[in-house]
Amino acid sequence: MAKILLEMKNITKTFPGVKALDNVNLQVEEGEIHALVGENGAGKSTLMNVLSGIYPYGTYEGDIIYDGEVCKFTKIKDSEEKGIVIIHQELALIPYLTIGENLFLGNERGKKAAIDWNETYGKADKYLRTVGLKDSSRTLIKDIGVGKQQLVEIAKALAKNAKLLILDEPTASLNESDSKALLNLLLQFKKEGMTSIIISHKLNEISYVADKITVVRDGATIETLDKEKDTISEDRIIKGMVGRELTDRFPKREQSDIGELSLEVKDWSVFHPLYTERKVVDNVSMNVRKGEVVGISGLMGAGRTELAMSVFGKSYGTSISGSLKINGEEVQLHTVKDAIEKKLAYVTEDRKGNGLILSNPIKINTTLANLGSISKNGVIDKDKEYQVAVEYKDKLKTKCPTVNQNVGNLSGGNQQKVLLAKWMFANPDILILDEPTRGIDVGAKYEIYCIINQLVSEGKSVIMISSELPEILGMCDRIYIMNEGKMVGEVSHEEATQELIMSRILRSSKGE
Repeated sequence: MAKILLEMKNITKTFPGVKALDNVNLQVEEGEIHALVGENGAGKSTLMNVLSGIYPYGTYEGDIIYDGEVCKFTKIKDSEEKGIVIIHQELALIPYLTIGENLFLGNERGKKAAIDWNETYGKADKYLRTVGLKDSSRTLIKDIGVGKQQLVEIAKALAKNAKLLILDEPTASLNESDSKALLNLLLQFKKEGMTSIIISHKLNEISYVADKITVVRDGATIETLDKEKDTISEDRIIKGMVGRELTDRFPKREQSDIGELSLEVKDWSVFHPLYTERKVVDNVSMNVRKGEVVGISGLMGAGRTELAMSVFGKSYGTSISGSLKINGEEVQLHTVKDAIEKKLAYVTEDRKGNGLILSNPIKINTTLANLGSISKNGVIDKDKEYQVAVEYKDKLKTKCPTVNQNVGNLSGGNQQKVLLAKWMFANPDILILDEPTRGIDVGAKYEIYCIINQLVSEGKSVIMISSELPEILGMCDRIYIMNEGKMVGEVSHEEATQELIMSRILRSSKGE
């Protein structure tokens, strides 16, 4: 029988008004990959924050037994000294420092105040090769993609002599090929004896790597499934997560009449804001009609977000050229304010960085894009602000004790609902949704899909950008395919398949 490396017993953690963990139990064997799954707000990240010392001993009830010893971590450094290293969903890297500097930040090589840079970069290069990165450790973080940054975080963990690696949504921002490479790396580490805990909403990835799967729901442990003993299917995992069968991942949409063109983009080109000679959107043309969901599919770096942000009041890029028409009328949208006034909304993929003010309450975030509706003579009506927030909380089924709660205390799925509420309250006719379900669970995804269907049934237009092909295929009436800044195809819902979309991308990469 394998040795139990980690045991968390009867862990209970309470925040004001919310019991986040209620007698949760977890056992992890040495050398296994153990998955932790559950809906947003189920308590997965909270449990790992207890384990890593982010929530110190004394702020929770229960015991942590690691490698046969009862542990009372009061800070992250305590758990890292034992070889427990956590990699969060939001990467903790400094863009304008080198990979090597980031790798040993807080763990510097050298003596006293003098950093040994030869040792720093020499060892950093060694760790980069271990995780499969060929870049020089002297490269700035800002000059490598998100997939490589995720590998830098893993190299950083290895530099801390990790024995138990915790990864919170490690593939949320990665494309399919980068995700597969990272998962294969975890399997390689397993062969070398490392133990991993992975939190993910991508059930196909969980099935691929995990030896055991612990399901958490509403702050309590539901069950632990063992790949060697149990028949594990995605449907079985979903039932444990949401407490019911979810027979259809995508809600049926009543076939409504698709109307006139609402947005037309023609010959649209955009250059990078810093590297101004680099064209990131190249002569793109597309359109969307009233009552229609149009998808934009493509690999990471294809230019989808750059296109969306540049259309939304030129909030990205330089030397932007081309024409925009809204409801048949040519428009000039020079600012975000111009775009909002023309009933255009953009729901960013980066909800924490660009979409929400995490230190502010739900009610303030909900009304931010339409303050005129709750103000008189420039003074905000606080009662009206509260009423609007409660209305959208109920409409979107946002889980929170009160709309006075800070958005930063919500789970990812509920933060996404507040972000949607913010733009729905602005009453747009055209919504651009950039990765609207990134990092959220299947139950919350289904609820957001229902919201999208409701919007188009009211005659609104939705442009959906997503890296998840099943989502694009399940939700969109038409799909544009983007690669290397160009539109390389357009397919109808009826003809679209994953194979067709990927073949268009690959063929365009080869210049066919």
